[in-house]
Amino acid sequence: MTLKTEPAITPALVRDHGLKPDEYERFKKLLGREPSFTELGICSAMWNEHCSYKSSKIHLKTLPTSGARVIHGPGENAGVVDIGDGQVIAFKMESHNHPSYIEPYQGAATGVGGILRDVFTMGARPIACLNALSFGSPSHPRTKHLVSGVVAGVGGYGNSFGVPTLGGSVYFHPRYNGNCLVNAMAVGLAKSDGIFTSAATSVGKPIVYLGSKTGRDGIHGATMASQEFGEGAEEKRPTVQVGDPFAEKLLLEATLELMASGAVIAIQDMGAAGLTSSSVEMGAKGNLGVELNLENVPCRETGMSAYEMMLSESQERMLMVLKPELEDVAKAIFIKWGLDFAVIGHTTDTKRYVVKLNGEIKADMPIKEMGDEAPEYDRPHVETAKRAVIKATDIEPPVSNADALMQLVGSPNGCSRRWVWEQYDHIILGNSVQIPGGDAAIVRLEDGPKGLAITCDVTPRYCEADPFEGGKQAVAECWRNLTAVGGEPIALTDNLNFGNPERPEIMGQFVGCIKGIGEAARVLEFPVVSGNVSLYNETNGQAILPTPTIGGIALLDDVTLNATIAFKAAGEVILVIGETTGWLGCSMYLADICGQEAGAPPPVDLLAEKRHGDFVRALIRSKHVTAVHDCSDGGLAVAIAEMALAGNMGASIKAGAYIPHHAFYFGEDQARYVITATQAEAAKINTDAKFAGIPIMSLGETGGEALTLEGEAPISLITLRNAHEHWLPEYMSRK
Repeated sequence: MTLKTEPAITPALVRDHGLKPDEYERFKKLLGREPSFTELGICSAMWNEHCSYKSSKIHLKTLPTSGARVIHGPGENAGVVDIGDGQVIAFKMESHNHPSYIEPYQGAATGVGGILRDVFTMGARPIACLNALSFGSPSHPRTKHLVSGVVAGVGGYGNSFGVPTLGGSVYFHPRYNGNCLVNAMAVGLAKSDGIFTSAATSVGKPIVYLGSKTGRDGIHGATMASQEFGEGAEEKRPTVQVGDPFAEKLLLEATLELMASGAVIAIQDMGAAGLTSSSVEMGAKGNLGVELNLENVPCRETGMSAYEMMLSESQERMLMVLKPELEDVAKAIFIKWGLDFAVIGHTTDTKRYVVKLNGEIKADMPIKEMGDEAPEYDRPHVETAKRAVIKATDIEPPVSNADALMQLVGSPNGCSRRWVWEQYDHIILGNSVQIPGGDAAIVRLEDGPKGLAITCDVTPRYCEADPFEGGKQAVAECWRNLTAVGGEPIALTDNLNFGNPERPEIMGQFVGCIKGIGEAARVLEFPVVSGNVSLYNETNGQAILPTPTIGGIALLDDVTLNATIAFKAAGEVILVIGETTGWLGCSMYLADICGQEAGAPPPVDLLAEKRHGDFVRALIRSKHVTAVHDCSDGGLAVAIAEMALAGNMGASIKAGAYIPHHAFYFGEDQARYVITATQAEAAKINTDAKFAGIPIMSLGETGGEALTLEGEAPISLITLRNAHEHWLPEYMSRK
């Protein structure tokens, strides 16, 4: 067999590895010499944007990450929070944007697989998945292909693995034409004394490779994810990983059994940058050295080089540091589950990262510098210019309010997502209390009565117009959606999707959103315990809309004390909590009905959000309300239409005369909830709200088979439902 010769290190090769000339010079200085080809690959993996957060970490440090319930904040595979009774929740969100654009099925599938591993690597059994998906214009020739492949990939992996996919979002906008977003979130349950972390401890301990074999798929996946797209993005297909959900299910069970055996010292998922990042991070976090012997790595392809093995992102793999005396116990567990188990190295006291193949040293590097001291940039940024406030009287309605409502509920961004979520198994495991279609999902924890509410939210058009207010609103809407089902919000994760940070205007969007997220998280006591940053989401210089997706969890002491959006009975009073001014700037109405993406977004009063949310949550827990819905995209009219369709019951709505009707119905003022209650309870709620200084208004009454907006012809529920349910399946079936 002819031995492969390693290429010479040239400026072009360095550039192809994503390193800037000054970064390469810094790397050479750390080594004290020219690197080997394998060392260059390792550096490119550890110092790229996706793994090192070199453009973002200076700003991420400003986020509030601690709280009474927080056990592990950012820095581990997933955040961990205490929910009492000896139980904890581990959760996180991550992106698989670039891979999903290149190969939508496998890109989305392995995104789900990766986030599931992040959760069970902590010792938690996954109990729910969510996702936030953003696609280009429906008229773009690639959009339908991406929607079809991504949805199939999410469902194909999650359904086969056996975890319910309980919620998420789907958003269309031309700015995602060249760069779709696939953000995957997973939530897991564990015992408080059963959490595992990634820092290696003690010298001379075996480093063990677990799971599936290593192949050539996904090589340079993390580097690819740290670059903007140009022409020829399809050529990057080999950098996309290939997933096997059935192997991951075996890995889950074997890993949890191994953890229960007491053999595990430290554990790390082989995710982005594969064996490289997992082994470097374990050693660096533990202030130890690592020595790897790659001839022992289980490979599914012959003749793999050290470079290929170190950078492969083959899926369903783990790296562990084990107690030597329990090595045979650990091996027997993995053999039982039909998975590979191989000792591929050991910890040392040298603080060096040494990689050998058949006795030949392929890499010898300082481990702390590679793991903890990647370049850190405070990139230049410019604040997004403020937009003018649009008054309700500035907008002349182009159609009747009834026609506007029909158009909004049947638009790409306002229609039902049933076509999507019916492809996901949302009832497997038997603990799904609220499934997709409402404000937030609810899952029962074990046999109850305790439960968890889960959601993810962002409004990119707000973030584009005003990153600070948009960041605040993303957190506030997540908090509202959790509150609207009766949950007490306890912590959040985020997935910060932006364009090229080397452009000051893009970096300004990022910085503004971070400031807004931080302020909202502090005021709402909603700490950030995990997350992901995805930059360079642009193609040929066209950036995506700034999309800082927020995923949140909330605790319910009793899952039976929850609220849904559906109208329950005729003759009940419809009320709105919160002030309605008819804010149309950046609204769905302005964009979809008037064709204008203009104006300042609605301001977010965080203290009002907290007061109103706490008031609504108390109403739910005391059973004073029959339905609750967060008021957001499309305003009051769209919220009420969704409640009517969910309950298959009509309503009559009055608008009053103090602001123009189109602004009243479709304005997107924040901190609002639409609720229903019996006549007797409504009178008491009115009194209590006014005593507490909380704005409240009666909107009308439930009943009948049509939705009637004051001054408009009634819209039958059949007509409304056809408009709401028709667009997405018709679009996806159209040739």
